[in-house]
Amino acid sequence: MQAIDQQMAHLWMVRTFLKHAEETEEDDELQEVARTLYDYMLALGPAVQANDPAAYLKQAKKKFSKLRKACELFGEIQPEISDHTNFKMAAISCRLVVDEVGAILGASSG
Repeated sequence: MQAIDQQMAHLWMVRTFLKHAEETEEDDELQEVARTLYDYMLALGPAVQANDPAAYLKQAKKKFSKLRKACELFGEIQPEISDHTNFKMAAISCRLVVDEVGAILGASSG
C-alpha cells in the first residue's frame, strides 16, 4: 500500500499539471485523462485513511486497467497536443507510475 501510495504523489503532480494546462481546456481526451488519474487516486483514499492494505490493493487492482489505458492515451496524444518539455515529462512520469504500480500489483498477487 505504501509503495503504491508514494507513486500516487507523482501521479498527483501529473494530474495537477494537466488540470491547469490551457491545452486541457481545449481537448476532451486530455480532460478525460486528468479525470481518470483523479478517479484512480480518489478510489484509493478511503482505504488509506482506514489503513486497510487489503481494501487498498483490491481497489488498486480493480481500477488499474483504466489508469493504464488513460496513461497510454496520454502518451499517444501528447505529441499532438504539445511538444513542450512539460508535456513530454508528464507523459513519461505517467508511464513510469503505471509501470511501477503494475509491478507492485503483480508482485502482490503472488
